[in-house]
Amino acid sequence: MKSALPKVLHKVAGLPLLGHVVAALRGAGVTRIVVVTSPAGEAVREYAGALGCESAIQHQQLGTGHAASSARDTLADFAGTLLIINGDMPLITSEVISECLKAQARTGLALLAFEPADPGAYGRVLLTPDGFLNRIVEFKDASESERGVTLCNAGCYAADAGKFFHWASLLKNNNAQGEYYLTDVPSLARTDGVKCALAMADEVSVTGVNSRAELAEAEGKFQQRRRAELLKDGVTMIAPETVFFSHDTRIANDVEIEPFVMFGPGVTVESGARIRGHSHLEGAAVASGAIIGPFARLRPGAVIGESAHIGNFVEVKNAVIGKGAKANHLTYLGDARVGAGANIGAGTITCNYDGFTKSITEIGAGAFIGSDTALVAPVRIGDGAITAAGSVITQDVAADSLAISRGTLTEKPGWAKAFREKQKDKK
Repeated sequence: MKSALPKVLHKVAGLPLLGHVVAALRGAGVTRIVVVTSPAGEAVREYAGALGCESAIQHQQLGTGHAASSARDTLADFAGTLLIINGDMPLITSEVISECLKAQARTGLALLAFEPADPGAYGRVLLTPDGFLNRIVEFKDASESERGVTLCNAGCYAADAGKFFHWASLLKNNNAQGEYYLTDVPSLARTDGVKCALAMADEVSVTGVNSRAELAEAEGKFQQRRRAELLKDGVTMIAPETVFFSHDTRIANDVEIEPFVMFGPGVTVESGARIRGHSHLEGAAVASGAIIGPFARLRPGAVIGESAHIGNFVEVKNAVIGKGAKANHLTYLGDARVGAGANIGAGTITCNYDGFTKSITEIGAGAFIGSDTALVAPVRIGDGAITAAGSVITQDVAADSLAISRGTLTEKPGWAKAFREKQKDKK
């Protein structure tokens, strides 16, 4: 990855690669997860702990079999089915993991396999006549006929924990790399009379990441899959290839999304809302019938009420916008509460931060905030009140009142003409 950040902490759809894998495992009913890291992987261990996972350290990097064996002490008290899976497969699904566990239940050992469009240099999976695993042969060691096999190893195994660690203890490193390989486990199992069943995965689900290019490819595959799911679920996208979702974006049916929209983490959009083009949403909730954008930005804590309008070049942060309220253009609403039906004029700013404290602005139901109003928080505008355009409001305004806070206009007839003539003479 050519990065100070550990590979599995790089993100796809706003979530680290490892986070995707852990989420899929939990979705498949896995209750205990151990993440194996190198000694230098403190950042990974911290992230794993935040996800409720345990960690084990592989003190020397001696191959995949050795890595899995490094979890033996951590799982010394565990009796049950063990699943070994790569931490860099962000598109793995709970359904695929469940299939691997089901296959293991049939024979006691299972391997996840897939058939890529281009098998390339993947390890080939060779089967026995009765459909069980015979052996796995690495591409560089395969014959021409073996390279013609399209069934490939996805690197995921399931086995009884006690038996797996026994087989792993028997692994040899008599190969060119001097490493202990997981791919040798099925052969050791066969000597104990345990056949290795296969579970099949689609190529996208087992996409691995080993470079920035592959990270971008995984991001593209995630987005394609999510767009297809949402289209199937009744979401309208005029140009779906231009819309990007986070791992946790929740969009209801009958939402319309225009081109060039970005969803960051933590966004929900209810049925009937419309997200117009070139908008960016993160940590926001949008209610039914609301219209967002174009060119709007919703930041964390934005809650947009039913049928509310947030228009072009409007930014909302940690603010609740009531039902039917409108801020149609050129406005910043931060740390605010806007009542139902209120109208926020162009150029309005809630001055919420004094360099030390963030304070709340409250705008009552049906209030009308004139264009170019600065609301200096903490301040409250009562229900139905009006602020005159160009006002700086520093005190609470009573319901149904008109608040005017402008400097007095002073006009000096002829001053401008005289000024110009004086400057010309100087020049």
